[in-house]
Amino acid sequence: MARLPSLSGPVDLFDVFRAFPKFAKPVFELSHLVMRGESSLSAGEREMIGAFVSGLNGCDYCYGVHKDVADAFGMEESLVEQLVTDYQTAPIDKKMKALLSYVKKLTETPSRITDSDAKAVMDAGWNEEALHDAIYVCAIFCFMNRIVDGTGVVLNENAMIPHEIAKEDDLYLQFYEELGIKS
Repeated sequence: MARLPSLSGPVDLFDVFRAFPKFAKPVFELSHLVMRGESSLSAGEREMIGAFVSGLNGCDYCYGVHKDVADAFGMEESLVEQLVTDYQTAPIDKKMKALLSYVKKLTETPSRITDSDAKAVMDAGWNEEALHDAIYVCAIFCFMNRIVDGTGVVLNENAMIPHEIAKEDDLYLQFYEELGIKS
């Protein structure tokens, strides 16, 4: 039996939002603010963090889609794969490793985050806004990973976003518009 019996066949995230639209608008608006809003983290860095979190959570759909979107921003897919396997040996700078260390701990053992974890991020050269924004990226992806896995969404070629569209500033708002839901 399907997780949501009203949805048949391979379930896409848009299918879920169309069938149950009440949360779609706030979810896409928050996603837009977190992923494309003003930040000291670039959109590519946020997409990479999102793919990293999704990989840690084992969410194939979000990992696959956002690994590809990060690639559109110049973060090679193989790098994102390496981050999930062992970010400490990946060819990224120490500054990013410190941020990913925080995000990994927040994803896997959130109740164990300490002030010294935050201090390590600051000591690596990040400002408070970057840490704050990375926390929100982690949170929105953990949230979406649970929705995707809980509803049975599956990764397929239709889920992939063309690179020329992936980099658009209003990408997440475009997704909401594509749903055609009248608010």
